[in-house]
Amino acid sequence: MNLANIVEPHPADNVALISRGRTTTYGELREQVARLRGGLQRLGLEPGERVAVTASNNWYSVVSYLATVGSGLVAVPLNPQSPAAALRSELAEIGAAAVILGPTSQSNFDEVDRSTLPALRHVVRTGATDGDDLDLDDLMAGDPAPVIDVDPSTLAVLIFSSGTAGPPKAVMLTHANLYANIQQALAAQPDRQRDDDVVFGLLPTFHIFGLNVMLGLSLATGSRILLVERFDPASAIEAIERHGVTVIAGPPTMWAAFAGMPGVAADAFSSVRTAVSGAAKLPIEVAQAMEDRFGVHIEEGYGLTEAAPVVTSSGGTGAPFGSVGVPVPGLELRIIDDAGHDVLVGDVGNLIVRGPNVFVGYWEDDEATSRVIVDGWLHTGDTAVVDDDGYLYMVDRAKDLIIVSGFNVFPAEVEEVLSRHPAVQACAVAGVPHPYTGESVRAYVQVVDGASVEEEELIGFCADHLARYKCPNKVWFIDRIPQGLTGKVLRRELLASDESPVD
Repeated sequence: MNLANIVEPHPADNVALISRGRTTTYGELREQVARLRGGLQRLGLEPGERVAVTASNNWYSVVSYLATVGSGLVAVPLNPQSPAAALRSELAEIGAAAVILGPTSQSNFDEVDRSTLPALRHVVRTGATDGDDLDLDDLMAGDPAPVIDVDPSTLAVLIFSSGTAGPPKAVMLTHANLYANIQQALAAQPDRQRDDDVVFGLLPTFHIFGLNVMLGLSLATGSRILLVERFDPASAIEAIERHGVTVIAGPPTMWAAFAGMPGVAADAFSSVRTAVSGAAKLPIEVAQAMEDRFGVHIEEGYGLTEAAPVVTSSGGTGAPFGSVGVPVPGLELRIIDDAGHDVLVGDVGNLIVRGPNVFVGYWEDDEATSRVIVDGWLHTGDTAVVDDDGYLYMVDRAKDLIIVSGFNVFPAEVEEVLSRHPAVQACAVAGVPHPYTGESVRAYVQVVDGASVEEEELIGFCADHLARYKCPNKVWFIDRIPQGLTGKVLRRELLASDESPVD
């Protein structure tokens, strides 16, 4: 098998992608992907080598992803907005042999010191005119190559995630993991997506929700995907009406923006028949507002990168607002206490899952893998409860984790960067409620005696080393970082001392 074959069965004349105002049919997509496969293979890249794809939601990201996976290579989608330091770290960690750059991701990469990446042999970009870098069009000018058949257990994707604990790790997902989750999502709600659907493609393809739910599921069903590189609520609503969008999946921040936007006609979403929220908890008031204002019923689910990602879905189950539904078919789910025993219905416990979609481990980190996969069960780090009707409700998530617009941020990662600044004596980071992003990152800083530093300087310092969503949008200067007897930062004490609960 090969996951890339999901595009093969669909009629050649059916539209697959709408990107930057241009349409690509399934027939054209198959030809383009085959030509890029040929180009990658002529470079001498061997199955199993890692190819980073750094592109926004556009034609470049889709074709590069499918060609990489179809060649038996391992696709590594990276955030095109990541600063050079973060890109260099991720490329080094996975030993990328090649990088494919979309048109909006080249400037950040150009700041990377390539001498620190000994495994990197090829850089492919759009419009390369000098140096050793390759032009994407030239690479696709040669003969096409067929899809390489691989064992289902073969690694297909490495995708960076904060995991269930600790700093970001590269999650290993096989062809079987990804394909199984697509089939599970379809089995959970057979009419969720069809070949006549038009999908609003906002979810970024460097995030597993965008890669395998928005993109993978849509290509598998032969849907038409309207790829969206930047989100603006007004433009989005205009595009939804103009293209007759029927399926929208996105984070709660998107739905909150729609629900709170003034002056929108009641029938603006009349073409939408499937609406899904994921990546973070959907506020009940947002779900209710979308239904009351526009007649859009939002289905909520739960997932994580390590499960490729869908674990539960409320679609077609009759689950009430606030519930993430029931497990998708083929997935086992348990809620256990700290001793490993199943809790009673109605009791809160630790959520663990097992199924064909569960990842095979973290890249070159057996210790971290063994901590979260125990006897075949993935320990999610989240707590949940099941009611008498079998509906699942999420209670809390991995300790200290901050979720900004659906993306995981671990305080330790931000603190490590802040601590490098010469004016910072000590620091702590915590998540606080935010009306648009769900949560925002707040930093608490103790300044070195005699030193002086401004809030904007520290925020800018973080932006040089971290993706923007991980950077604090507020820095509070305090006399002392509170710590417990073991030296652990008391984040709750910091938050309890705040005068304002919302940034």
